Amino acid sequence: MASVLKKTTGLAVCKSPHDRPDVQKLEEQFEGGQIEEMILMGKNELSLARQMMQWKTWKPLVEEPPAHQ
Repeated sequence: MASVLKKTTGLAVCKSPHDRPDVQKLEEQFEGGQIEEMILMGKNELSLARQMMQWKTWKPLVEEPPAHQ
């Protein structure tokens, strides 16, 4: 069965976003943000962090950038 989409976000409704906190209270704390959006943003941030680990962004450049850059 396909998952149900939330009308306000278009994202699939998360069946168990977390175990203990109240979803309504969390959404109010984040000024109207939907819990599904918060989960998606967290997943995207985690994906970016993993990519940055591969890119080794903290290391110095191989070549110096052009002066005008």
